[in-house]
Amino acid sequence: MKFMRSARRCGFTLVELLVVIAIIGILIALLLPAVQAAREAARRSACANNLAQLGIALHNYELSHEVLPPGVVDAKGPIRSEPVGYHMSWLVQILPYIEEGNAFRLINFSQGAYGKANARVRGHGVYLFACPSDGGAFRGPREGGPPEGVALSNYAGCHHDLEAPIDKDNHGVLFLNSRISQRDITDGTSYTLAVGEKRLRDEPQDLGWMSGTRATLRNTGSPPNSRLGMPMGPAGAGPGDEGAGMGGMGMAAPGEGMPPGAAGGMGMQPGGAAIPNVLFVGGFSSFHPGGANFTLADGSVRFISETVAVPTYQHLGNRADGQLVEAY
Repeated sequence: MKFMRSARRCGFTLVELLVVIAIIGILIALLLPAVQAAREAARRSACANNLAQLGIALHNYELSHEVLPPGVVDAKGPIRSEPVGYHMSWLVQILPYIEEGNAFRLINFSQGAYGKANARVRGHGVYLFACPSDGGAFRGPREGGPPEGVALSNYAGCHHDLEAPIDKDNHGVLFLNSRISQRDITDGTSYTLAVGEKRLRDEPQDLGWMSGTRATLRNTGSPPNSRLGMPMGPAGAGPGDEGAGMGGMGMAAPGEGMPPGAAGGMGMQPGGAAIPNVLFVGGFSSFHPGGANFTLADGSVRFISETVAVPTYQHLGNRADGQLVEAY
């Protein structure tokens, strides 16, 4: 007697299928943070390599000229962060030392950073100036942002240890018409900041890497990633926040950067619109979790936590204050 084989086909039930999908979803959810962390670690490493290359370029410039490049070249100070003036930045000076000799040769130095003859170079994006975690250095024009054709930089030189305008009497290593050599850094090159990061995605206006304004210079007046170091400051800074006054927030203090008739003399236009303080410089910042990368004057690269002690951080921004720098 022959038996008929069952025609029933094996497969998953709907419940089993849903359980499998749920398990796969949980595994993906567990893996994604690890993947994102690995990607950010790679981006942070690439950023540190950019800063190391900038440190080498600064040292090569010093070997050729016996001084570090000026933070910004201009006839007088303080420097105002607006597209008026000569304003050639330190990044312009080091172009021949980062394989950008062609860009350097195309610059018309008889004109300033904003001259028409330099528009082509001003729009030249240099990959070494872009942090992979930000991705804003090559972005297109946007409302309220930099004009079309202006390439930006995620890296800025340290001009001062406190929030103050960019001028010839600053305490950093890159400032107005500076000519700093190794012997001028009496605190030691391994205890003095040269270059650090700055975020671009939250900048209301950036004048590009050719401009020796707050676009390429910052200070250690506020810790890394502090909202007090942002262009318009914290919206709700409390009374205990250091520098929470109008000037410290990047708002125009009475009598600073204000057009005639500004309401109340408090850096507000009629109707409540904020007036940017063109003398405000701001601090360093990055999109790396927990802090930012920096190049020290000796060429080494360090990651400085956003919880660093403020006095220690400010000592790092001063080339010759004679103070001990605690571990950070």
